[in-house]
Amino acid sequence: MKIGIDFGTSYSAAAARIGERLVHLRFDGQPQFRTAVFFPTTLPDPEAFELDAAMEADVDALARSMRNDRTRAGTPVSSVQARRDAIRIVRRQWLETRMRDADASVADLQHAVFGEAAIESYLLEGSGHLVQSPKSMLGFNLHPRAKTTITGIAAHILEHIRLTASQQLGATVREATIGRPVRFRSSLGEAGGEQALALLREAAAQAGFDAVEFLEEPAAAALHYHAGSPERHTTLVVDIGGGTTDVALAEIGGREAPRVHRAWGVANGGTDVDLALSMAQVMPLFGKGASRIPVHHFVEAATVQDMPRQREFHARDFGHVDAPFGPRLQALQRDGGTTRLYRGVEAMKVRLSAHGGADHALDYIEPGLHVSATRADLEAASARFLDTIGGLLDEVRADLGAPPDSLFLTGGMSGAPYVQAAAQARFPAARIVRGDPSLGVVSGLAEHARNA
Repeated sequence: MKIGIDFGTSYSAAAARIGERLVHLRFDGQPQFRTAVFFPTTLPDPEAFELDAAMEADVDALARSMRNDRTRAGTPVSSVQARRDAIRIVRRQWLETRMRDADASVADLQHAVFGEAAIESYLLEGSGHLVQSPKSMLGFNLHPRAKTTITGIAAHILEHIRLTASQQLGATVREATIGRPVRFRSSLGEAGGEQALALLREAAAQAGFDAVEFLEEPAAAALHYHAGSPERHTTLVVDIGGGTTDVALAEIGGREAPRVHRAWGVANGGTDVDLALSMAQVMPLFGKGASRIPVHHFVEAATVQDMPRQREFHARDFGHVDAPFGPRLQALQRDGGTTRLYRGVEAMKVRLSAHGGADHALDYIEPGLHVSATRADLEAASARFLDTIGGLLDEVRADLGAPPDSLFLTGGMSGAPYVQAAAQARFPAARIVRGDPSLGVVSGLAEHARNA
């Protein structure tokens, strides 16, 4: 049995073709789940290292041994340097032991919680390890230990999908077609995309898949659109997800097989709008623009899908910052504050796409504190993202020999009116077709999995 998997930045889904029937798998009753996983055991924080009495004894013994060895070798070292080197060794041993203990706990899938339940469990427990959007980190320059950790987390999510599929389909699932963006978020250029695919392939193997293949997400959306198109025509698929935006030119419909001619992509998506809205409307309540706190500290607080930035924010000392901003930032560091804030901003963005105003209560920070935003605020926060998407569509338009017959819009951000307007402005003669924003890609992946 082979399935299609949309392993998304914000949400993930899976589907299969059973004969002529398209089956979307259900996760807690829903056809998709937030790409988040919660482990009750907290992974070790290297910054939490402190010498206890036993470690102090180890440091003293190591320092004496190093000084004696270096003296006999004719390269004596000061007691200060010897102690510094000994502390580094003890710290490394401490971290390796903590990682082995954590790995043993994290490896037990039955203790992991996924989707919205992962966030709720994290907020309820007040401890443990919550990871959101691991896909967004796959293309970055990672320490070997971080690569192992991220791959393991992705493997947990893919195994959750595989086991759910096996149970619901009544057959053991061992193969999958997994969607991939045209361009991954990356700090390594093309090498980042290659690394991301390698880590995903390794994660799938750990999750119990014997064979996986990758298909660009806009090509998958084109397959889905083709299945319901009786007449042959050209279409420009515009897939706007949480972390990336992809475009593909395809010839679809009729009895002939669909043909994808070319694809384009940028590493920007809905999470960029979330960050911009948070920086513009929420972070001024924490001192942005009204204090001497560097702007990147607010970026760290708002970027919950970036684990290194979250660690940096939670390690900051805001005790010296005057009220009300210092106490507010300290409250944001506690009890899942950044996660609550991110969910609130995301909910505001979604509401503002259909309504004129939205609010989010910040009573978990300070009684009576709240933030309000209008549709105009959202449009202003989206301006940079729209410039990026507009630039991509301008590039596509310049590359095309003739305009497409239709624009097929899919992905979580495709329902936003300002996104639709930006696409229509570049291709005014094309017919707008609105696909399922959540399931268009995974439906095409399932179609490809059946035929592969």
